[in-house]
Amino acid sequence: MVDRSKLKFAKTHEWARLENGAVIVGITDFAQQEIRDIVYVELPKTGREVKQGEPLGVIESVKAAFEIYAPVSGRVVAVNDHISQDVTKIHKDPFGEGWLFKIEASSPAQLEPLMNEADYQKITAASHR
Repeated sequence: MVDRSKLKFAKTHEWARLENGAVIVGITDFAQQEIRDIVYVELPKTGREVKQGEPLGVIESVKAAFEIYAPVSGRVVAVNDHISQDVTKIHKDPFGEGWLFKIEASSPAQLEPLMNEADYQKITAASHR
């Protein structure tokens, strides 16, 4: 079970968790529910240099495609290859087995301005009014 108090959230619906020097990234439970029927995930290549806020992947559903953004700058050091084979992991366990990629952050302090879960839930609740 993931300790959600250690997660940070971006307004673009990615979550991030610093673990062993790398930032693990996925999409939020709210995002996967909004996207619904995920049919394909395009993940970044390992070794790619990224800047915070840059799009670096795509999640496609039956109806639309959604970009995935980097919550921090750095280098992609791992991708979750299991997702490509079984996209349902994103729906079943978005904060665990449904993670997407890991970034070796050039500045882990970039996580600081991201939201905690309570603040993220406030903005997602406001979008449903």
